[in-house]
Amino acid sequence: MRSMDYDDIIDGMMSNNIPEIALAVGGILAVLIAILYIKSRDSFKYKLMMLIGAVFGAVMAVIAFNTYGIWAVTTSIIMAVSAFTLIIRPFRDVHFALLIALMVMVVVYLLLGGLAGTKLEIISEGWPRAGLAFFCGAMVYMMLHMIEAIVKIAGKVMNAWPVLLILGLVCIAEAVMVFAGYGSVYDWMRSFASDNAAFFAWAR
Repeated sequence: MRSMDYDDIIDGMMSNNIPEIALAVGGILAVLIAILYIKSRDSFKYKLMMLIGAVFGAVMAVIAFNTYGIWAVTTSIIMAVSAFTLIIRPFRDVHFALLIALMVMVVVYLLLGGLAGTKLEIISEGWPRAGLAFFCGAMVYMMLHMIEAIVKIAGKVMNAWPVLLILGLVCIAEAVMVFAGYGSVYDWMRSFASDNAAFFAWAR
């Protein structure tokens, strides 16, 4: 029996409607998170749902990446945006730039210690060693801080509960449309507008 290759796995996912199910589940999680946030943002249920959403968001991101080009672009975008929104929610206030910069400082400091006994021994101890480690950490922090700021702004906008609620409902609607063979919600709306163009023109 031959082993399954990448194409077989993707075909199996598509034939078993795994992407549509993931999109629907992601939408349901987004709606539940929004509702729990409104009811009690400090409750254990809300925090647990956020954690589940982050884990499932990572799953959605993998599926969105692997099904890109198979689905309509609109569907892939909806899944990717939903995945990002679910993943970033528990980490909106975590300063990753600072944590990574501190880690870089420690690693550089340790690596410089290995230069003892070489021509670069001057930077392997004392203030030169600490100063260079701090400089490397500061450079990494400055580069990552801007990226972190952009990601956090996008995350806060997408995670505002009205946006999250609407996004969840869109995900569920998109999953139903794709499963039923109607294509994307965007395609259905465009078709509906085209079919009823005469009515809209009369109404104006």
